[in-house]
Amino acid sequence: MKKILLFSLMFFGLMWNAQISGSSKIGDGDSKWTFGGYAGLGGSFGSGGGGTTVYITPRVGYRITDDFEAGVAGSFSWSNSSYYSSTMIGVGPFVNYYFSRSFFLGGMFQEYFINQTNKSTDQKYSGNEAALYLGGGYMQQLGNRTYIQIGGMYNVLYQKEKSVFGGGFVPQVGIVYGL
Repeated sequence: MKKILLFSLMFFGLMWNAQISGSSKIGDGDSKWTFGGYAGLGGSFGSGGGGTTVYITPRVGYRITDDFEAGVAGSFSWSNSSYYSSTMIGVGPFVNYYFSRSFFLGGMFQEYFINQTNKSTDQKYSGNEAALYLGGGYMQQLGNRTYIQIGGMYNVLYQKEKSVFGGGFVPQVGIVYGL
């Protein structure tokens, strides 16, 4: 239970700390392809064993219309402390719908492949977990084709007693390029 709690604190601390989302067109201005993702770095220090967490989520999308895009996202997170280590890799599709360039709704499915080790007991866990995130938020234009997004998503497949995650809600803050 302690390893799940520690992982959750580090994971969600990471989500709150440094996230950047990017999306841009390639080639000429008529390209409908988008690229980007989120990245984060977290850490803790002191008598709790210290620790470092790295998170990256690259994505490739295609603008089906000016307001609707679909694509594939991957994710990688690595956490390590004196007592605990974890590696998670995920992959799956996503969709985003934009309203008046002020609001957005989105969905993303991820299948996570997880390896965890409790260094104190040498207990290991390897498995997988599916997550279906649904949510949305607000967008504010910062410049030409550049927006800040503030919102959140909830994993509708989250089950408290069975999940390696500490909760179903994931806040999001990011910058989007090229919309």
